[in-house]
This record gives sequence, C-alpha cells and structure tokens, in this order.
Amino acid sequence: MPQSLNSTDQLSIGQVADRSGIAVSALHFYEREGLIFSSRNEGNQRRFNRDVLRRIAFIRASQRVGVPLANIKEALDELPLKRTPKEGDWAKVAKRWHEVLTAQIDYMERVRDDLWTCIGCGCLSFQRCRLVNPDDAMSAEGPGPRRLLPGTPRPEKH
Repeated sequence: MPQSLNSTDQLSIGQVADRSGIAVSALHFYEREGLIFSSRNEGNQRRFNRDVLRRIAFIRASQRVGVPLANIKEALDELPLKRTPKEGDWAKVAKRWHEVLTAQIDYMERVRDDLWTCIGCGCLSFQRCRLVNPDDAMSAEGPGPRRLLPGTPRPEKH
C-alpha cells in the first residue's frame, strides 16, 4: 500500500510508479519523450511534483482511446510546468480533445459500420469487393482504405 504524502512532498520515481500503476520503465520513456518532467535531489535521484500524477492519468486515458503520443505531448505542452494545472488550463485542453475524440469516434463508427463488407482497401481478393469496388475503381483515388477516409462516398447497404 503506498504511503500517504503531504501536498508539498516531492515523489520518487518508485512512488510515482506505485501511485499511478505505471511501470518505472514507462515513466522513464514518458520523461524522455517530454511528457513528464522531474528534477534531481542532492543524491541525483529523480523527484517529481505531485501534479505528475494528473499528467500521467491524462496520458493513459488518451492512449486508451487511441490518441498518438505526439498529440498527447502537444496538448500537455500547453499546461504549466511550474504549478498544478488549474480548471481553466484543463478546459483549453478539453476543448481540443473534444474535437480530436469526436473525429476518432466518427472514424471508429465508420469502420464498424463498414465491416459488413471489406474494409475498402481496394483489393479484389474478397468476393464482395467486386460489388462495392468494381474494376478496382477506388484505386484511382489513391492508396489505402479509401472508403474509410473522411469525405469518401460510401456504398449503399443491401
């Protein structure tokens, strides 16, 4: 069971790992990527401000819904490093995430809804593709899953 801490205590990397449920190696990775930050004490040991726990929770929640680390870092870069983020700080990030997550949900719904046929990759290996993509017509639009890309017309369901 993690020990209780005062609000002014600095956390060791082990304490952060215990409190967040994140492996020390992942915390090292997050720090190398500039997602979290530490300082060093007199013994050259890492020390984290307590607000790192909120940043880690945000990172993990964002990763869980499929947001790339580069986008997570971009959002976290807007938050202050010298103080615990306040409600207004998080509100700015939340507004951006609302747009990002809405786009992600739209994409996932499109994938889910198009599973009744192939994923629209343009290949002719599925019998159904001859109906949805005769003569590989979608290949003229470019590579990849054309039907899943935003703005691409979708075939009618039978």
